[in-house]
Order: sequence, then structure tokens, then C-alpha cells
Amino acid sequence: MTWLGIDTGGTFTDFVLWREGVLRVHKVLSTPRAPEEAIFQGIAELGLDPAELRIVHGSTVATNAVLEGKGVRTAYVANRGLGDVLTIGRQARRDLYDLQPAPRQPPVPDALCLETGGRLAADGAWVEPLTDDDLRSLAAEVARLGVEAVAVNLLFSYRDGRAERAIAAALPAELFVSCSADVLPVVGEYERGIATWVNAWIGPLVARYIERLCKGLPGGRVSVMQSSGEAVAAAQTARQAVRLLLSGPAGGLVGAGYVGRGAGCERLLSFDMGGTSTDVALIEGEPRLTQAGRIGEYPVMVPMVDMHTIGAGGGSIARLDDAGALLVGPESAGADPGPACYGRGGTEPTVTDANLVLGRLRPEAFLGGRLTLDVGAAHAAIGRLAAALGLDSDAAARGVIAIANEHMARALRVISVQRGSDPRDYTLACFGGAGGLHVCALAEALGMNRALVPVQAGVLSALGMLVAPPGRVLSRTSLGDLASRDDAEILAELAALAEEGVAALEAEGHPRDALKCEYRLDLRYRGQSATLDLPWQGGVATAAAFHERHTARYGHRLDLPVELVNLRVRVTAPPLALDLAGCDARPPAALSGSGTAQVGGHDGPVPVLGRAALARSRDSRDNCLQGPAVILDDYATTWLEVGWAAWSDPVGNLHLERADDDSIAASKA
Repeated sequence: MTWLGIDTGGTFTDFVLWREGVLRVHKVLSTPRAPEEAIFQGIAELGLDPAELRIVHGSTVATNAVLEGKGVRTAYVANRGLGDVLTIGRQARRDLYDLQPAPRQPPVPDALCLETGGRLAADGAWVEPLTDDDLRSLAAEVARLGVEAVAVNLLFSYRDGRAERAIAAALPAELFVSCSADVLPVVGEYERGIATWVNAWIGPLVARYIERLCKGLPGGRVSVMQSSGEAVAAAQTARQAVRLLLSGPAGGLVGAGYVGRGAGCERLLSFDMGGTSTDVALIEGEPRLTQAGRIGEYPVMVPMVDMHTIGAGGGSIARLDDAGALLVGPESAGADPGPACYGRGGTEPTVTDANLVLGRLRPEAFLGGRLTLDVGAAHAAIGRLAAALGLDSDAAARGVIAIANEHMARALRVISVQRGSDPRDYTLACFGGAGGLHVCALAEALGMNRALVPVQAGVLSALGMLVAPPGRVLSRTSLGDLASRDDAEILAELAALAEEGVAALEAEGHPRDALKCEYRLDLRYRGQSATLDLPWQGGVATAAAFHERHTARYGHRLDLPVELVNLRVRVTAPPLALDLAGCDARPPAALSGSGTAQVGGHDGPVPVLGRAALARSRDSRDNCLQGPAVILDDYATTWLEVGWAAWSDPVGNLHLERADDDSIAASKA
């Protein structure tokens, strides 16, 4: 079987092919209006037969639908008196001190919010039954509204989902119906309702996309990456659309963790800089998960990788505000028309144009030479900005880079310093097509002395698709003081939850005896609302670990009982055994030569060499490359600043280390 990882980004669609121990990489421009078209194009250019492929795909269809507000017409069904739960939300104001906030549209218009019976009490007892009249009335109202999807969210349905499923059964089969008892059976009617509504709202769009994709790849076995970092068979994705919202970024974090472990750098502060946005995260061997993620305006409590995203990428547009100050992003030139230097009609100056003007990007080596960058167009775009600022082009370009770097450094501090982690204890790992151009500056801004540019950094998200395990992450509320619960009782509930994931993976063809189950608990002090997620180690040990985690996160512990809120289980099948050390995974030799270039801010010529040459000749700290230098490979460029040294490990990962201050001063002198 030939494996193909595919990551659809805002600017490029990336491919990583693994066949008989050899990796091959490829990129094409994305086609946002029909993402599958870029996939078909890339597979054709690679000369592949879809019937021979096992594909793992990171899709942006679900994410884009939510961010652009383009879901289908969806009805929301709740218990009587609770139809406005999603409208009220948590009554949190976006701007705390804005006394006249602009009206905000509710997630679901009032006309599409329906109410019915089937109400449970907190202990699971029936408060109001669901009658046949309720079902007939509800079905008639849904038919009158002409909706395409229905989200059903009844009170305390995580205790008993029979009423929700009865409603689903009473509705026409052609409707897309999501029940909260199936989507997210946990406490919190608002968050559970949002997840269920989002699942129904975008589910038909995801289903149609997957249908087009699979139809265009006859015979191929297609899986899709979930937000939590596991792959799920394409046939199952429509019913789990809400779990695909961070599909692509999750692949990048899985790939970074995989490469980092192999490179001896398990503690990573990562940033994935693409054409449109930058994603930052902390990785402790594996990506951290959160149940407090947000997509656009909406809290989404399904498990997803814990990351922070900002609108800063290679395509971020630079402009002046009304006061004449320089701004960079969040608006992006995207794939069409793209930065001015792409020669596709773009005229606005971008971060990519600034790097090209400064000489850090080589016009003849972009995408391995398949796309020659238009230096004149980049100079023209940056030149207009420079004229407005009263600067020369180099100074304006350096200003654009400096502001973009500050945006990313601020995001890295949010995910580390504001979470109680010292960046200096981590290695800064960069990936994405633009990450290597900014890695040294960002490490310096955070006081970090080590950085890692993974092999295949320009397509690492697609590589992560290949090494992601097939799996499921399941959760269920089980409220009660941890000390009063018997360990055997908790284990039995965890095992029952795990069996659901085991059955799903068995249905996909994975043998039961090869599956791995990991148990975790969501815990809090009694009276709190926020929880912390910890591995199950037995009641006493887990409670002690909770106290330690709470102290590290919030700076204190409380003399209160520890309360169990949710059970969580991760069930995974073995991933593809991809040994980068044994694969021909190094960049092609096409860029193995060397030369020099003029780089803004440096008087003399700066060395330019292909990463393949560095990988062959610079394989230890004793024989490393000193900055400044431009290091090229087919799909990414690394700018090695003054004061930094680079060496390559046997796989081809670039390790960057910062010299001490005296050495930096001497090199600049």
C-alpha cells in the first residue's frame, strides 16, 4: 500500500508520499472554492493511481464553513423554555468596558429554535415525558421550516439519550440530525448545544465534500485527521464534522512531536507559519489537548489540540492605518492572487514580498524552482509602502518583518508564559513554508537558545497525517467527589467508554488486540467550573497530581474536595511505522549547490547553500554552519541569523543553536 498525507492550507496544498521506504514531497496552489480540485491536481502531477493509495487528509472545509458562517439552514431543538440557550450563552461580553456593544446575531435565528418535551432532571429522573403528540408536532414544524439539518440538545441528555434519539427517528431520513448525547455527552447545556449545532450546521457540507473527494479518487482508502490528532475513516466524518475543525493544524503538531522525539527534542514550543496564518503550541512529547477551544466566536468543547492561531503568514498584507502607522495582517493575499511576487495579479505588499526584497528568499529556488518569484513585482509593492512611510525599500521590508515577528512572538508568549511555562526550557520548532525565515528572530525575542527546523518542515503537516494513529477520543460526564468513588467503579466506567472506541476501530478493520486505550479524567475543586485534564493513576494518585497541576497552573491549591467531572478515553490503532532515519527523507539534491547573495542589512555577500549539502557535510556540532546564511530546500527556506549556528542530524533535521553574547558581538564586529 502506498501512503499519501495531504494537508490543504489557505495558500498551498501539500503532499507527502511514502512508498517502499522512500518519501516524496509535492505542493500545488490551493483551490479554496473546491479544495478537492487541488488534491486531484497534485495526485495527477505525482503520477499516482488512486486505487493504490491510502490517503490521510487534513481538511479545512469544516473550519472555513464555521469561520465564514456558511453552514446549512439548521433547526435547533431544546426542551420547553430553553430554546434560547444558545442565544443567551454565558452572557460574556466581547469587550468588557464597551457600554454600547453592537448587536450580535445569535447562532440560530429565533424562528429556527424549537421546543418540545422529554425533559430530565439532574439525577436522570423524568420531569416531562416525550409524547407522541410532541413528536408529531415537532416533525410538522421541522417540515414547515424547510431546514436541511437539525440539532437536538435536551437537558441532561448525557445521562439518558433515548428522548433525543426518538426525536431523530421521528424526523425524515433525508435530514442531517445531530443528537447531543452522541456528539458530546458531557455536562454544560450551552457548550454541549454549541457543539451539537455546529456538527449539524456543517455536517452536510463536510459530507458533500467527502463524497466529491472519494468519487474523484476511485478505489482509494481515505481517512481524515481529527482535531485531536487521530485519523478517522472518511465514511465516519460527516457524523463527526465538529471534530474536524483543527484537522490540518493537528497534523502539523503530530508531525512536530514525531520528528522532535526522533531528534531528541521532546519539549517543543512550535510555530507553524503558512501563507495565511500561524499556529503556535506546546508539545511535551505529544501535542497537548484541550476541551476549551474556540473556533471563531464559538466555544467548542470537543477534544482538540491546544494551540493558538493568529492571522500572520507569508501572505499577510502590510498597509498603513489612518494615522500612518504600519500594520501587518490579519488580512492575507491567500492563494489567489497571492503575494505580489507570485505573479498572479497580486499588488499588495506582503511578508513574503518583504523577505524576497531583503534577499532572504531566493527567487529561483521557490518550490524547488517550479515557481520563479517576480522580484520586480515585490520591489514595486514594497516600494509603494516605503514611499508612504518615507523610507527606502530595505527599511520598509525590515519593518514589515519586525511587526510580523512581534505578532508571532506575542502568540508564543500566550501559549507558554501565560500558561506558566518558561520558553527557555523548550526548543523552538518551526515548520510551514515560511517558518524557517523567522525562527532565529523569534527565538531571540523569547530568550531561547535552541531551535529545530524539522526535515520536510515545509510540508510537516502532511507528514504528520502519515504518522497519526487511527483513533477516537471519547468523553462522558460522571459527576461526583473523587474520594468517594471506588477505583474499580471508575475503571469500569472508563472501560465501558473505551469499548465504544474499540468497536468503531474494529469496524474500520483494525484488530482489537492491536488497539491501545488511554484513560484520563477532568477534575476540579468542588465549586469550581473550570477543569484540569489528568491521566488516571488511581484515585489517590490522581488527586495528588491534580493538586500539583493546579498549583503549577494557577499558583495555589485549595483545601477543598477534588471533584470528578468527565471521563475521557483515547483509543488508537498503531500508526504507520515511518522510520525517517531509514527513509530517503532528505531534500532532493537539486538544491545541493552553494553560492552567495546580497541580503538586506549585511554589507558583504551571504552564503547560500542547499540543505541537502549541509545534511551531507555538516553532521555534528563540531562542524557546523555559522550565520548569516540562507539554507534552501525544495519547500522551505531557513534564514540563519548572525550569532546562530546550524548543524544537521543524520535524518536531516536542522538544529540551530545561539552563540553567547560575546561571540555574537565579535561576529558583528
